[in-house]
Amino acid sequence: MSERDYQHDADRPWIFRTYAGHSTAAKSNALYRSNLARGQTGLSIAFDLPTQTAYDSDHVLSRGEVGKVGVPVSHLGDMRTLFEGLPLEEMNTSMTINAPAAWLLALYVALADERGDDRKQLRGTTQNDIIKEYLSRGTYVFPPEPSMRLIADMVSWCYTEVPKWNPLNVCSYHLQEAGATPEQELAYALATACAVLDKVKAGGQVPDEDFPTVFGRISFFVNAGVRFVTELCKMRAFTDLWEEIGRERYGVDDEKALRFRYGVQVNSLGLTEQQPENNVYRILLEALAVTLSKRARCRALQLPAWNEAMGLPREWDQQWSLRLQQILAYETDLLEFEDLFDGSHVVDAKTNELKDGARAELARLDEMGGAVDSVPYMKESLVGAHVERILAIESGAQTVVGVNRYQETAESPLSAGEKMIETVDPMVEAGQVKALKDWRKSRDEAAAQAALKALQDAARSGENIMEPSIAAAKAGVTTGEWGGALREVFGEYRGPTGVALTVETRGDEDIEKTRARVEKVSEALGRKLTYVLGKPGLDGHSNGAEQIASRARACGMDVVYEGIRFTPADIAAQAKEANAHVVGLSILSGSHLDLVRDTISELRKVGLENVPLIVGGIIPPEDERALKQMGVRRVYTPKDFKITSIMSDVVDTVEDAWLEKV
Repeated sequence: MSERDYQHDADRPWIFRTYAGHSTAAKSNALYRSNLARGQTGLSIAFDLPTQTAYDSDHVLSRGEVGKVGVPVSHLGDMRTLFEGLPLEEMNTSMTINAPAAWLLALYVALADERGDDRKQLRGTTQNDIIKEYLSRGTYVFPPEPSMRLIADMVSWCYTEVPKWNPLNVCSYHLQEAGATPEQELAYALATACAVLDKVKAGGQVPDEDFPTVFGRISFFVNAGVRFVTELCKMRAFTDLWEEIGRERYGVDDEKALRFRYGVQVNSLGLTEQQPENNVYRILLEALAVTLSKRARCRALQLPAWNEAMGLPREWDQQWSLRLQQILAYETDLLEFEDLFDGSHVVDAKTNELKDGARAELARLDEMGGAVDSVPYMKESLVGAHVERILAIESGAQTVVGVNRYQETAESPLSAGEKMIETVDPMVEAGQVKALKDWRKSRDEAAAQAALKALQDAARSGENIMEPSIAAAKAGVTTGEWGGALREVFGEYRGPTGVALTVETRGDEDIEKTRARVEKVSEALGRKLTYVLGKPGLDGHSNGAEQIASRARACGMDVVYEGIRFTPADIAAQAKEANAHVVGLSILSGSHLDLVRDTISELRKVGLENVPLIVGGIIPPEDERALKQMGVRRVYTPKDFKITSIMSDVVDTVEDAWLEKV
């Protein structure tokens, strides 16, 4: 090979991952084996919502959610099944788990101990970013202070016990999904990392001389949108700012420790239900944003499937996304060259612009007391940024091909038939609940209760939570019991919605027309049109609900929206108290059939069977028909992107239910 200094032997590619897991531990294990056989080089485990929120499968809030968006892991037995035949010492395992991260890592380490594996050889990542859960994803459990303590315990414990493990994976991915600008994504993620590092420093578990080692194990999980030049510059900005923070804020000077270590899931927010085949191109362009620049190249990459805007992707769909990574890494010459953009005045200027914007926002957060104290401000800022994004798409100022331009299309053979998405057998939940009860019966109950008491004692005393959690895992304690024990000590938390009482129409003609209709209907009703919006179950993706609530208020409705994680009975009670004219449900976890059925039943119990119900979510056509047969008046999916039109439909629905046409 030539000795040209700009070209060299190909670098090792990033880790190829696919975010996967559903139904049961056994089925997910089979999927992992299949993906690894196809050339995947790391696991990225998707847990179901009960597991993510530290509930057992038989909890009332788990109804309809078991195995839907990930794999249920209720105890050490499930973890054994999940990794059967997979060598833990050779795996690189990423776990998207957050609030119960200490527990799932404890189960993983307990399994390694049981197998005789060396803890110090375990490699992987726990996402474990609670700030972004308050801001965008919603699978938080405990209040901020004890949540940060749990993360600091993990960071302090991991660097000596499992030194190859990344105990904190700061996740800006969901910030962008919630509408964050690049500057907000940079600032809020870096502020979160600083909040954890400050907590670790203050905790006294890590000697000062070891702090660079801890700093070097912090990793990030970012998003890459379709504006790939800006996204590429964002990644270079992340790299520069992280080194700047390490040197100036924490006195780290080790070059290896200062590297910005990140994995990527490219943007799902921009995937469209309309002409979904176009998503393949979007995913490719987004992958380029995080691989083209060698200096800011990701360490691991997972790509969504082309049809994820419609439901759970099939095994073949995941393979297609994996093949994209392999073609990029092995067929092109991308990995043979030095950074393509060093010295580019365009890239340098855009990168500097992003860094300046992020530094200004970081300074604002520091003035407020840091990331934890700034959660309400950041949440409201994200909702506002998402409002701007939605308005731009509705007006056509931001083009989305197939959605607001070039909508004409031939029928796609890829979207034909009812087998185009993966479905979860409705009997999975019953089987999981039975297996969970059998597990509890078969364990040494006295040992489990003793382990739970030791766990609570550690939580109260300030002892590091990891070893008591591992002992609890080995004693057969379940996910819900671990969560319940710590809920008793730490309490629970309900995060801010970020939905300000904003009523301006911004001069939008459609909003003003709808507002006039709302006023007219309200006059006929004798009081303001009242819309109760609820998120039943454990689904924490509240971005859509927040946008609906904001627009309904802009249109003059009296909106009741209390946030996430309510039972159908809770929502019926809210509707009763508010004397609702209409109830809306937002469900994106695939549990719509069960939760809608239960909500209708609860509305009937409180005498609100005549109150019309509307539903929004990722809902296949056959399920839409089933919902309407139950009595749901209107069903909305991601293709219904014009929110003001939805508001006009709400007015129609109220008129049809309560008035003669006015």
